[in-house]
Amino acid sequence: MSEKSTKEGVFERLTPILLVATIILAFGVGILWQKVSNIEKGETANNVLPADIEQPAPDGKLTEEQVNNIIPVSDEDHIKGSKDAKIILIEYSDFECPYCSDFHSTAQQIKDEYGDDIAWVYRHFPLDFHERARPAAVASECAAALGGNDSFWTYIDGIFADQESSLTDVGLKKIAADIGLNTDEFADCLVSGDYEDKIEEQYQGGMAAGVNGTPGNFILNDKGEAWLIPGALPFETLKEAIDLALQSE
Repeated sequence: MSEKSTKEGVFERLTPILLVATIILAFGVGILWQKVSNIEKGETANNVLPADIEQPAPDGKLTEEQVNNIIPVSDEDHIKGSKDAKIILIEYSDFECPYCSDFHSTAQQIKDEYGDDIAWVYRHFPLDFHERARPAAVASECAAALGGNDSFWTYIDGIFADQESSLTDVGLKKIAADIGLNTDEFADCLVSGDYEDKIEEQYQGGMAAGVNGTPGNFILNDKGEAWLIPGALPFETLKEAIDLALQSE
């Protein structure tokens, strides 16, 4: 057999193996790309719990063990409403995430719809690839420290109203001035480092509860039950989940 024939034979035998390997590699790259994409989009696939945490029921309902992984709501939280409300919506969010901006409006609609029956809790979950997420989180904490809970909510309304301009250093300070905070004290607070640990603790708390993208949300009822609500769901879908939590027995 000639050397040419031998090479052709080897190539023919290797071709199927190389083809399979190429397909597997392409599939793996595709999955990785999709995961990265989902992290920023806050889609359902992004909010799959880690492998070592039991998965929620098809309707998102968590087991008792999973509920225990959610940090209880306390006076340390930023709450719109009463922590004794029938329903608690806990939102883990990132100020640079465009889908969080969409969800912010939806959550406000939900609060208006249910009134005193629901409380909205905001917790920080700044994604690593969003450079302005943590500075904005710090700024929101400074707003709360200088102006109280109402100032916190007014401040984050300002961020989400126009993320492109608000997330700059100038923009963060402008919102503070616009809502009547002392600008000198606010500027000092931004560089104090006082709130870095709190933001990181909330981020880690979200991770422990199963959040791995933004917005990552939980609905809790007054019976101690909880549901995972992944991504920036539309108003009607979120309303259905809340009604389910209200009617649960």
